[in-house]
This record gives sequence, structure tokens and C-alpha cells, in this order.
Amino acid sequence: MIVCSNCGAENPFANKFCGDCGGALASVCSSCGGSNAPGKRFCGDCGAPLEVGAVSVVAAAASAAAVAPVAERRLVSVLFADLVGFTTASEGRDAEDTRELLTRYFDSSRQIVERYGGTVEKFIGDAVMAMWGAPVAQEDDAERAVRAALDLVSGISVLGQEVGAPDLRARAGVLTGEAAVSIGAEGQGMVAGDLVNTASRVQSAAEPGTVLVGDATKRASEAAIVYEDAGSHELKGKAEPVQLWRASRVVGSRRGEGRSIGLEAPFVGRDREFRLVKDLFHATADDRRAGLVAVFGVAGIGKSRLAWEFE
Repeated sequence: MIVCSNCGAENPFANKFCGDCGGALASVCSSCGGSNAPGKRFCGDCGAPLEVGAVSVVAAAASAAAVAPVAERRLVSVLFADLVGFTTASEGRDAEDTRELLTRYFDSSRQIVERYGGTVEKFIGDAVMAMWGAPVAQEDDAERAVRAALDLVSGISVLGQEVGAPDLRARAGVLTGEAAVSIGAEGQGMVAGDLVNTASRVQSAAEPGTVLVGDATKRASEAAIVYEDAGSHELKGKAEPVQLWRASRVVGSRRGEGRSIGLEAPFVGRDREFRLVKDLFHATADDRRAGLVAVFGVAGIGKSRLAWEFE
């Protein structure tokens, strides 16, 4: 009997088509691609043994269709971030320590990007490229990208303190617009075009420890994030100056829900505590068990503001 690779039904060797699903039962030679009748042990075109790597015509066609990339125009938000002061931080360090530092940086960056629903496109040296809007698009992708950029930049400052490199900083740029995206077999997107190049230039224009964004990103996320005018910048490859904005702080929940004008004063002096609470929150999701965080302090020290920022 020969088993149909399309539906799994058993068929007599004499059959050329499956009696259950109608799929062709011929086998494709892995060496030359020739089609052979069921039951044959060697390819009639090249003589290669069919027992090694022979596949059903149906399976081959289905596999080819599955891996064929699909090119689409998508509205995406692209984030570029890189390290500033990494060369100085690497001087005098053992090669393994330097590699460990980079590994922690990359792992942290990936966790932050994925936490906000993004996809890490690639790591280039000490730079990270990530995107939102493909393969899955959400209406607040631009806001998610900026939130991730702010977390990434603040996280690197903490990492620098932990590894004895206080001057280590990150800078990031976020740009939103249309781009050509190729959706591969595993659902991962590959974005290309002027948007990507410009996003990289925006990141290069940012000062250490800051996040710069373009007009479209600002408009799509300003309900939840406060921006400062960063002026017009001459970017390589752009004929006209590009207006950029510096992301200052988050002042609302997703899409601006819960925004309170009265609480828009800068949140200062509690970055470490805020990051600790966020890390504990995300750890509960990883461990799949609830946790309890108690915050104690005298009146006016900022307990309510910390809770509001966390919400």
C-alpha cells in the first residue's frame, strides 16, 4: 500500500490518485524533480533511488505554496536603537565580559520589543531594528513602538550602572509610514524601503538617552506620550529638512485612556522603583502566578504617582 501524503489514506500501489482525496500519488525525485509512478524504487529520469527524499506531488506543491513570500504595502512603525559609549565600556574588559554585556543588551531589547507586540527584525553590530505593523497590525502600533523605545533607553542606563559602565547609553529613533513588507513562511516580516533608511538616520540624530520620532509617529501617539520639539534636521539622503520630536514621557494608558493633565509634571526620582514594579508584573506572566507588591512611604513621597504611572 502507498500512503497519500495529502490526507494520509492508504491506497493500492496500482493507484495513481488517492481514492479518498483525489490527490496525485506520484512521487517527485529529490535529485532531478522528475515525477514517478507509485511503487517505483528508482527515478525513471535520472536513476536516483526514490526511497531517499521522495515526496508526493501534492506535498511538494503545498510546501512550495507555504514558503512563498508575500509582498505587501503596510503601514508600519520602525524602531532603530544603538548603544553610545559601548567602545569606552569595552576597554579593559575581558572579551567574555564584553560578549556577556552585549548578550544582556540584546536579550533585554528583544524582551521589551516583544512585550509591546513588536518584532525584532535584526541586530546590526550594537544596533537593534524592530517593527510594528507586520505581520500583525494594531491600531496603536506607533504608540507601542515609542513606549518600547523609551523603555529600551531607560533600561540601558540601568544596565550600565549594573555592569560598572555608568556612561553607557542608548538612543533610538521611531518612524511611521508605508513600506514594502515581505511576509515569509513563518509569519516574520522583512521590511524595506526609504522608511527604514530614514528611521536609521533619525536614530543617529538622537542624543544619548533620548528618543526621536517623526511627524506621523507623533500624531499617532501624542494622546499618551508628551513630546518636545526637537527642531528640523538635515538627514542624509533627504532633500528637505525633517521635523523631529523628542519623546519625553508617557502620560496615559493605551491610546491616551486615563490621561490626567494634572499629573503631567515629569515623573522623577522613582525610575528604579518603577522599573522594579514593571519587571515584577511581567514576571507574573512568565511564571503564570499572581504576585503582591506593597509600597510603603510617608505622605507625599509619590506612592500614588507611582501607582498611576504603572497603570
